[in-house]
Amino acid sequence: MIKIYHNPRCSKSRQGLEILEKSGNLFEIIKYLDVVPSEEELSEIIKMLGISPIELVRKTEKIWKENYKGKELSNSEIIKAMVENPKLIERPIVINNKKAVVGRPPESILSII
Repeated sequence: MIKIYHNPRCSKSRQGLEILEKSGNLFEIIKYLDVVPSEEELSEIIKMLGISPIELVRKTEKIWKENYKGKELSNSEIIKAMVENPKLIERPIVINNKKAVVGRPPESILSII
């Protein structure tokens, strides 16, 4: 089943959800600010995305700028920072089987559904 890691307050995330709704596919909504993925889950998502952890970080967030920007962090430290501060996770993330995309732009979701 398709999963969307969703933040209802984010316009891109809402647009991604709309794409899934129009697709007619069954999907599960994971409000990741409420149900935070574990370090293991986030590592698996990053692997499916084919990116490094830093590429999933929202570097414009205040939390990042005040606590992490400019520091030498390992991949595991970056993942831990995202789990501790889920607002740092780029959104929306859509997973279909073992394929995943960050819905920026939202239309990129179409490539895996």
